[in-house]
Amino acid sequence: MDLELAGKVAVVTGASKGIGLAVAHELAAEGAHVVAGARTVAPLEGLEGIDPVAVDLIDPEGPARLVDHAVEQHGRLDVLVNNVGGVQLRLDGFANVSDADFQASLELNFFSALRAMRAAVAAMTPRGEGTIVNVTSVNAFFQPDGAVIDYGAAKAALLNVAKALSQELAPHGIRIASVSPGQVETDLWLGDDGVAATIGRATGVDADSVRDQAIAGIPTGRFTTPREVATLVTVLASPRTANVNGSNFVIDGGLIKTT
Repeated sequence: MDLELAGKVAVVTGASKGIGLAVAHELAAEGAHVVAGARTVAPLEGLEGIDPVAVDLIDPEGPARLVDHAVEQHGRLDVLVNNVGGVQLRLDGFANVSDADFQASLELNFFSALRAMRAAVAAMTPRGEGTIVNVTSVNAFFQPDGAVIDYGAAKAALLNVAKALSQELAPHGIRIASVSPGQVETDLWLGDDGVAATIGRATGVDADSVRDQAIAGIPTGRFTTPREVATLVTVLASPRTANVNGSNFVIDGGLIKTT
């Protein structure tokens, strides 16, 4: 299937690893010009169709600089994929989660995307077309978990804002969709300081046991791969899904049982 992305200009945030790197690869494979933003861009150097840009997306000016770079280099912006994010487990209870902890999570997981959307909308509005895809998380709505209370709140905010903006921006030719992964085979879950290892150290079990316990709740019996998430993002970025707007797509192997 031709996704009609050849020649499109796409910005991807948090593009140096995990889901973001997979998204950059998939968009480039479809012929898009990908402007890939991350603090560390070494994994992106030399990749065909990908323009790496070193940028701190927590810096209030960082997202706009990334979008501006895309417009300056390519003359327009067609697609924004907000992927940058991260989680720090809060295992000592709510009383030990400070305002600064919440603020840090909101800056990374919400405000970076908000600022990128603001810059993207400014670039897309004069042309009357554009697509935004936000990578959120099932933690925005699934069994609210105190261990990720600030992360879940930030992702819920992003999901809510995307829904609201989908109503305002659609008449201007700009649409928004969200993708909410469950557990994904990335460093966020499986790295040396990821969720499995962190819980394992706190509970006195090995990380593999924590991972296996998580897998036991997934009907497919495995985590989602970054490429599977990236494939969904790429399809939603495509003009072939041009009337998808405001929707949230869950990719979790059946983790969520409710309809």
